[in-house]
Amino acid sequence: MRNFVRLNLHMMKPLKMLLAALLASLLVTTGFRLPAEEPGAKEGAVQSLPDIGGAEPDCGRSSLGSPYIPVDSWVYPAMTRLSALDFARNVYLGMRPWTRVSVVHMLEGIGDEIRVADEYGDPTIDEAQELYAAVRYELRSTPGVCAAHQYDMRLESSYSVVRGISGTPLRDSFHLGSTIVNDYGRPYENGFNNYSGASGYAAAGRFVLYVRGEFQGAPSAAGYSTSLAQTLSAGDNVPFINPTTGLPYNQATIPLGPIGATTVGRLMEAYASVHLLNHEVSIGKEDQWLGPAKGSSMAYSNNAENIYAFQIDRIEPLHIPLLAGLTGPFRYKFLVGSLKGHIDPNDPWVHVEKFSFKPTRDLEFGFERTVIWGGKGHEPVTIRTFLRSFFSTQPTYPAEKLSARDPGARFSAFDFTYRLPFPRNWLTLYTDSEAHDSPSPMAKPFHSSFRPGLYLSHVPRIPRLDLRVEGADTDSSYPYSVKGQYQYWEAVQVQGYTNKGQIFGDWIGREGKGGQGWITYHLSGNEWVQIDVRNQKAAKDFIPGGTTLNDISVQMVKRVGKDLELNGNFSYGRWKAPIYLPGQQQVFTSTIQLTWFPEKKIRF
Repeated sequence: MRNFVRLNLHMMKPLKMLLAALLASLLVTTGFRLPAEEPGAKEGAVQSLPDIGGAEPDCGRSSLGSPYIPVDSWVYPAMTRLSALDFARNVYLGMRPWTRVSVVHMLEGIGDEIRVADEYGDPTIDEAQELYAAVRYELRSTPGVCAAHQYDMRLESSYSVVRGISGTPLRDSFHLGSTIVNDYGRPYENGFNNYSGASGYAAAGRFVLYVRGEFQGAPSAAGYSTSLAQTLSAGDNVPFINPTTGLPYNQATIPLGPIGATTVGRLMEAYASVHLLNHEVSIGKEDQWLGPAKGSSMAYSNNAENIYAFQIDRIEPLHIPLLAGLTGPFRYKFLVGSLKGHIDPNDPWVHVEKFSFKPTRDLEFGFERTVIWGGKGHEPVTIRTFLRSFFSTQPTYPAEKLSARDPGARFSAFDFTYRLPFPRNWLTLYTDSEAHDSPSPMAKPFHSSFRPGLYLSHVPRIPRLDLRVEGADTDSSYPYSVKGQYQYWEAVQVQGYTNKGQIFGDWIGREGKGGQGWITYHLSGNEWVQIDVRNQKAAKDFIPGGTTLNDISVQMVKRVGKDLELNGNFSYGRWKAPIYLPGQQQVFTSTIQLTWFPEKKIRF
């Protein structure tokens, strides 16, 4: 017990660091240089693009606001690839999304580096040129970079997604698994599904208003039987019948049938933000992705619908003298908001703190903490209970856990990304991990969950081809079986790490194992062909009879002109879940998305 208490004292460190960093950022200022077109570019090198910010820039990092780039944007794989090829710098893969201005700063100096690499005959130079040109074109009239763009209102994108599903899909990341993952918790069922929407923003000086909305449609479905819903409710330790109403109690996280057809309008993202000394302070619904992996993030992903939250995000690296010699520049984030779909207790809240450090150009590591606390029927969500939860460092005993002094369900995460030293611009190793009731996954590795990965940025003699593999394991059953009641679950917050029924962490779910692999051929900076294979298994002690899901998909992204994108994804999957349906089930999914990115000169 003494060791456990001593370990928990370390949980204060990231909290103290957050407060110290907030104070330090008010005292530390950074220089700014706008990435203009570099002089002396030889013919055939970097594609010539208009300067970002106008002919006579009047710029400052800590003056104007900028909207975030959604985490499902092609910009992130493009910047990840540039980073892996050793061109982009200050790329914090463990903290996304990034603002448009922060991506502009990540591109500083890349043009010179590409020209130097070209002189040495680097085989990846053509690909790097195209990636650089494509991202610069996307950001060519970014608001918030210079005074010339401090007032802006524009339509960012308009899109329509048509998804056809044949067979019975899974849509239950908290139990049996999901056929479609990292999709903002969108509804989908067997038949024709459609999601059509648009995004846009208005920027005025330090202030930004961003909205992305959709109309979503999905057909009806049979759903789970009453007996299956009762079995899963018992495993969750949630009463199936509400003693007050006599109605089913757990439909929030269990798709009890029959499920009616869905026709609904939804705000995917909607927030207002103000820029203060390299921070974006915002309130509303925003994307989050707090890990370096491609397949998912243990701490926070877009597998579930975004929550309404208040957020403070350090969007530019903070360099503190002396400390920077040890940790390098770092970024941090804090958010607090309400989780929906919980009924036992009802309407708990969650707060998240994340730090990412970059001591060298090749190494990034981060620490994160998630706490779910409060809710009707347990303890009120107030400033007092928040502060108790935020500063909690001690282990809790059953009597305290069930009382109004419960600090909440506490989870901690650690991740790192390292470009291996000898094949420096070839191979990147990374790991994402999370632990329940531990100051860090490193303190209790046998009780923690992991998603390790390896990224080969290009294949010898085929520089446009890259490979990536990731594993995922939340089966923390050492030294005994936990029956799904550990990772992403908690004794009081029994509907755990979910928002509106879906896990907002890793889709691998509770007590699951599996992995993913990708082979991608890059046609250009924002066009590619990709093959993706995925496996997921849930333990038999968690889901009686266990579950197995395997699928393979082919995706092609192609631009029709510069501003019209066609994205096709076709997958074939097989799954077994004897507790749900007998035998092996097959699911065919075809998804076609057409997106229009208006010319930046078209504004409203």
